[in-house]
Amino acid sequence: MVEVLPADREQAFWSGVQYAKRFFIGEADVQRALERLARLLDERGIPYALIGAMALNEWGYRRVTVALDILLAPEGLNALKTEVLGRGYIETFPGSRGLRDTETGVNIDVVLAGEYPGDGKPKPVRFPDPGQAAVRGRRVALLPLPKLVELKLASGISAPHRLKDLADVLELIRLLALPRELAESLDASVRAKYDELWQAAQTAGAE
Repeated sequence: MVEVLPADREQAFWSGVQYAKRFFIGEADVQRALERLARLLDERGIPYALIGAMALNEWGYRRVTVALDILLAPEGLNALKTEVLGRGYIETFPGSRGLRDTETGVNIDVVLAGEYPGDGKPKPVRFPDPGQAAVRGRRVALLPLPKLVELKLASGISAPHRLKDLADVLELIRLLALPRELAESLDASVRAKYDELWQAAQTAGAE
């Protein structure tokens, strides 16, 4: 007997397909939310860096996402909240650092400079001050690719629930043909893992 996919699961699948279609042509809610937030941050002179899946897209790794991840300094977060709360943005929950764009419904997850990636415990790698570390992309400010790779490696190494970060690095190496020598620009604590992933990316059929 052929098992029938429940109607709600089938509907969820096709909704996902439609969302991915809008995302890849640049018309998804998360992209509208990013354009709006980046414009606001630039106009207010608040240093920031786009991180997370949308940053991967900016660097050439196309991956669908429904949320924004933004790196701010603590004073930048305070300035942002002063400017926008009640005016198109609300806190994800009372007292949270995260925000929600009320126009699009997109959640904005905020990471603060000085925090540690992955398990949050002290380690040689931490999130930098976006005012000093960010570079300007075509549309937004984001971290240099080596710094993004370094943070993802530190996250995936320290936190079992963040293994996707290691997979992201593997895909970046493969898709962008990142050189083995990039390891030399990374913190010593993550170089061995980068080299391991680089070698894995060279395996025939890795794609």
